[in-house]
Amino acid sequence: MRSLWIIRAVQTGVVAVLLLALLPAAQAVPQDAAAAQPEIAAAQASFLTIREFLAAGGAIGYVIMLLSFVMVALIADAAITLRRKQFIPPGLAEETQRLLTERKLTEARSICLRTPGPLSQILLAGLEEVPGGYWPPVEKALEDAAAEQLVRGGRRIEHLSVISTLAPMLGLMGTVWGMIVAFMEFEVKANPQISELAPGIYKALVTTLQGLAVAIPCIAALAFFRSRIDELSADALATAGKTFADYRRQTQNRRSNSG
Repeated sequence: MRSLWIIRAVQTGVVAVLLLALLPAAQAVPQDAAAAQPEIAAAQASFLTIREFLAAGGAIGYVIMLLSFVMVALIADAAITLRRKQFIPPGLAEETQRLLTERKLTEARSICLRTPGPLSQILLAGLEEVPGGYWPPVEKALEDAAAEQLVRGGRRIEHLSVISTLAPMLGLMGTVWGMIVAFMEFEVKANPQISELAPGIYKALVTTLQGLAVAIPCIAALAFFRSRIDELSADALATAGKTFADYRRQTQNRRSNSG
């Protein structure tokens, strides 16, 4: 029992010592905070607001902002267009394969013409060579059509490449122009101070930041969509090859029997 009381007394003493040690520091915190408030307010005032940030870019900054809107529109369009069901319409390959097996080439062409999408164009190119009765022309037509769709898909996102190059170049041009203006104003003063030059310099750098803010996500989106187009084009060609698999076997068996 006595030992328990000793342990509790020691614990209470430790807590009391800690409280007494922390009390002066706790009292000093509000004083330090009050003393630091003017410095914090001055530091916060030095930062640009969103409106000031946009205005600091000037005319070039507004052009970069316009490019950002175009970039967002292009990314949204590519995200909608480069979906699998848009690139490879579900059920088209199966229906075309059934009609091809039944030798209903006219119906197969009609369903491909009615269904928009790169896969329908690839299948349509292959169907045009079916009446010849040989597989190599059909295979070449499929590959050529797939390559054409790959190029067309790349053209849809090529504008992102232009924006990713143009935006930082415009930002750099705006920064150079801002630096020229800042030093021209600095030149006419007799005893200029560094603090007088600093606002012009950091405002001149705003356009570079704006250009990079547009270019970085644009480059990332461009890389993603290029990979997406390559993947979907390869899948579309593989799907078309499976659609013509029965026809390929028939032509190969016909040639082997005739040989």
